[in-house]
Amino acid sequence: MRIGVFGGSFDPIHLGHLILAENCREQSKLDQVLFMPCALSPHKLAGAHGTDRQRLEMLDLAIGGHRDFVRSDLEIKRGGISYTVDTLRELESQQPGNEWFFLMGADSLKSFATWREPEEILKLARPIVVGRPGSGPVDPGLLEPLSSSAYVETLRELSVESPLIDISSTKIRQRVADEQSIRFLVPRSIEQYIVTQKMYQVA
Repeated sequence: MRIGVFGGSFDPIHLGHLILAENCREQSKLDQVLFMPCALSPHKLAGAHGTDRQRLEMLDLAIGGHRDFVRSDLEIKRGGISYTVDTLRELESQQPGNEWFFLMGADSLKSFATWREPEEILKLARPIVVGRPGSGPVDPGLLEPLSSSAYVETLRELSVESPLIDISSTKIRQRVADEQSIRFLVPRSIEQYIVTQKMYQVA
């Protein structure tokens, strides 16, 4: 299977996440998009945040019914800082034989060389890079010092065109705290969940 790993805090998951994932799935011909919420340390967070359970439940609500969207609690169970290379190694160990990809923004591409073991990441999976607001054009050539030019050319074929929707989980949390509407920023089920769980409210 061709599986794209989509990591993030998803606190909360929003329509921008879902649109990006669907465009990557369709244009890169992925069999599955694996949503991978990272572990969050409660001691390092400022402001109100969702718990691990709440983030997983929101993911289940948001992607439920989409047969090619799956969520994983691998990084949450592992705890600590989530490094992409460790996650990919674990996934490959658990599910050998799959072709792995990981979804990332163009802004992350610029700093990719500073990630932990970037060369190893590129051996384990291929990045699908999506442009983000203000990030400029996607340039896979930035990875040439870490891999071969032939490999980089395959990444150009994976370039994904997706609407640049400037929605962020941070802004959504702040709007909830300010008692402002988040309608049309998140799925209706997520909006209702946030209300019933009384999330992101300032004490």
